[in-house]
Amino acid sequence: PAPEHENIYALEVSGESMMPLYRDGDTIIVAPGENVRKGDRVVVKTTEGEVMAKVLNRQTASIVELASINPEHEGRTLQKKDIEWMARIIWASQ
Repeated sequence: PAPEHENIYALEVSGESMMPLYRDGDTIIVAPGENVRKGDRVVVKTTEGEVMAKVLNRQTASIVELASINPEHEGRTLQKKDIEWMARIIWASQ
């Protein structure tokens, strides 16, 4: 990988909560060190161990608002203290 992408890695999508963009079994590449901006597709892991792919809607000093990729699933608002990590999705096999 290029130096700016030293920490990228692949995740396999499990379930249908990311449909129609990402399907069960798709592979996504995430870059944990990348800056994230409003509108970016991200993977978030909470301190409780929940992992989700969403769209970053808004980020403040204390909260992160995430919009759902699948219209059948609701968006989420999380306290930053409850997020273990957030990584931008940079590629997906589709």
